[in-house]
Amino acid sequence: MPGIKRLKLVSVAALSFNDARATVLRELGNTMPPPAIESIGFVSSAGRILAEDIFADRDYPPFHRSMRDGFAIRAIDLDLNLRIIGEVRAGQTFNGALQTGETVEIMTGAPMPEGADAVLMVERATRNPDGTVKAIRKNEPNLNVVPRGAEAREGAILLERGTRLDYSAIACLASVGRTSVAVFPQPKVAILATGDEIIEPHETPRPGQIRNSNAWSLAAQVARAGGIPVILPIARDNKDHTRALIEQGLQHDLLLLSGGVSAGRYDIVEPALADLGAEFFFDRVLIQPGQPVVFGRARNRFFFGLPGNPVSTMVTFEVFARAAIQILGGASDTELPLSLARLTVPFRHKPGLTRFLPATLSGGEITPVASKGSGDIAALARANAFLIADPAQAEYAAGDPISVLPK
Repeated sequence: MPGIKRLKLVSVAALSFNDARATVLRELGNTMPPPAIESIGFVSSAGRILAEDIFADRDYPPFHRSMRDGFAIRAIDLDLNLRIIGEVRAGQTFNGALQTGETVEIMTGAPMPEGADAVLMVERATRNPDGTVKAIRKNEPNLNVVPRGAEAREGAILLERGTRLDYSAIACLASVGRTSVAVFPQPKVAILATGDEIIEPHETPRPGQIRNSNAWSLAAQVARAGGIPVILPIARDNKDHTRALIEQGLQHDLLLLSGGVSAGRYDIVEPALADLGAEFFFDRVLIQPGQPVVFGRARNRFFFGLPGNPVSTMVTFEVFARAAIQILGGASDTELPLSLARLTVPFRHKPGLTRFLPATLSGGEITPVASKGSGDIAALARANAFLIADPAQAEYAAGDPISVLPK
């Protein structure tokens, strides 16, 4: 097939975590055409990726706006007894202009009267017996006032193309009157679990069998990343059967395979992909769990071969496949949401691999969760984050900072 290089099935050099992730971002970014665009109502746009810039249709705020309930005043009238000449509420305007010694009672969100340059809060004012008002504390120009255009000037970009729309973005769309918006389509992601030992969740396992948890955890991860999951039938340990299902999966925007990518005698995913002219960008990464993760392209579609152990599947999705779905969906930000937290206990590991281990994160502190390895779903379910052990650092003391990836 033009543009696809048929490679012999020989393992390429193992990549570091950073190099493997950079490879995913580079290959997706360099080869994928811009996604198509569709227009939808803004009410249903939460979670979608903007395909256009959103501009301010006027200054925001469109007038000098009071931030507090109180009295609109001229700041230079600080020492005067001020005569109340009117009232203005949110949604109203005051006709006229303040003169020396005058004030207008004002509510939060209301436009400032002409001539006023500060708001004297109710709590900082006293009413005299004659009905005038006197400031208790000093006031300065623009105190408790949001100037016109301070939030955005007319024509300014409020939301950039490639932004994932959240509840604040929905509020922004509503505020500028955008009842429909251009978004990128959600990529359809095929999910293919492999192995004779796998049965469906509703079935009763016989000795040696396990239920198919990976396809369903991946479906949840795909949906959270903004894709549409399409779960295929389980591929059995037969190259023809596996190849046929892979061909079906390659008709979608991205293919995720779970299992069958190790070096075992019956791991046939890579040979089946090779038969389809696959190009392999890497088939081993220096991480744990998930070392035998595969990334490549076949028939102009990208695919990931994720290890079969459940925690390995979930980790490799989060650090590699999630970014691919984001790019396919038009997102501009594919950065991992990493942060630093302080270990509550000493921690050590064998250097050489970047390790992602289940942990609990609370108040800036991280505690490893006891785990029996990459098959321990229960341990990961008790965690809310992964601590990330640096491949060059073997030991950490309690209180040391360590990288953290939220779950």
